[in-house]
Amino acid sequence: MGKKLKVTAVFDIGKTNKKFFLFDEGFKEVHKEYIQFDEIIDEDGFPTENLPALQTWLKEVFHRILDTEKFNVKAINFSTYGASFVHIDEYGKPVTPLYNYTKPIDQKLIDGFFKKYGPKEAFLKQTGCVDLSMLNSGIQLYWLKHTKPEVFKKIKYSLHLPQYLTYIFSGVPLSEYTSIGCHTALWDYEKKDYHDWVYAEGIHKILPSIVSTETSININYNGKRIKIGVGIHDSSAALLPYLRSIRKKFILVSTGTWSIVFNPFTKNPIATEKDDNDTINYMRINGRPVKATRIFLGNEYKVQVAKLDRVFGVNDDYHRSVKFDYDTYFEIIQDFKHCYKWDSITDEDMPEKTQIPHQKYEHAYHQLMIELVLLQIKCIKKSLGNNTISRIYIDGGFSDNDIYIKLLSHYFRDKKLSTTDASLGSALGAAISISDNKLNSKFLKENYALKKHVPFIVS
Repeated sequence: MGKKLKVTAVFDIGKTNKKFFLFDEGFKEVHKEYIQFDEIIDEDGFPTENLPALQTWLKEVFHRILDTEKFNVKAINFSTYGASFVHIDEYGKPVTPLYNYTKPIDQKLIDGFFKKYGPKEAFLKQTGCVDLSMLNSGIQLYWLKHTKPEVFKKIKYSLHLPQYLTYIFSGVPLSEYTSIGCHTALWDYEKKDYHDWVYAEGIHKILPSIVSTETSININYNGKRIKIGVGIHDSSAALLPYLRSIRKKFILVSTGTWSIVFNPFTKNPIATEKDDNDTINYMRINGRPVKATRIFLGNEYKVQVAKLDRVFGVNDDYHRSVKFDYDTYFEIIQDFKHCYKWDSITDEDMPEKTQIPHQKYEHAYHQLMIELVLLQIKCIKKSLGNNTISRIYIDGGFSDNDIYIKLLSHYFRDKKLSTTDASLGSALGAAISISDNKLNSKFLKENYALKKHVPFIVS
């Protein structure tokens, strides 16, 4: 019988895919599996997470892995999406569904909240949020207290989703910084404590003790000694490998449906723009703020590419084959004007309707990418603020888009721009957060396919 491989187990729970990973002591992935569940509905008929099915799957997978002869599980941790609470009673049973953060809330309730605890502008700056909704999990507690008081009375603890998963395995209710700091409207970034409204409403009584994200609980689980992490919010988890392995200041541009720019080194995390709907705060594992700006770039790209495909009669994947062409770029910028009206982004430079002057798909696509990158540049500059930061890392869907990367390299010629393949991002971050292993400067190159880019030469 061979020696069992020592591993850290991580459940990485997204809204669509639920993933399970095993990492060896060098943080190499040695096992992966995933599943999807159909949503169920809450008491109002609104779609929501199938929490019972998720809980059953977690236990089934973990127990199966514990019983294998191949792996010796030394630790387990959890990374999940944010803005989600599980409310449990004195017996540890959920007393509500896991409400979907897109579930609408009566505007009168929000207006009443600001009447009590506003003014609105000051409140949003203090808590690092944008307009309030169920996406701010603290407001969910306020909504429950004032619209479902009988249910609210049954709550012993409200646990953010990562900490609920920890609770399933440990029975220990806890809170931690990255989940609290994820646009919850609970945290006052100036006071570095829960906001006054949390105490005024008595909400603090159902929020467990706050611990560092690096905390772990050592327990005897089914006869095995295992270290259980306290969970971590997925965006903060994805940022962690960069923070642990890069010695100089940087920003991370995480691209997907949303393009989110993280600045973990900001001196002023609170948005100062009066009408800024896209600057929010996250929190590092030690409670320090992370300024984040965001733009719906991936969504807009998807919408506009579908339109281009129809106009030019090309197949759905054709855009993936288009590479940066300097002559095409130069031709467009010689007499540059904005041509695209966005569907999901508002920008002062966009025309009233889309007008594409190009006869070739490649030219129209270059035009689209130039305009999208100009939006991305605004977002990056807003996150940078006055901070002197010379490194930019790009991960996610746009990291392998040749035109996007070449244009960003060109426009940020004074920065060192690199791309990474961070497909394991949040899961790996969850494993790293409870590990004593130090990461060296080669970690991103060895684990994340780090690639440096240089600006193209202007002739």
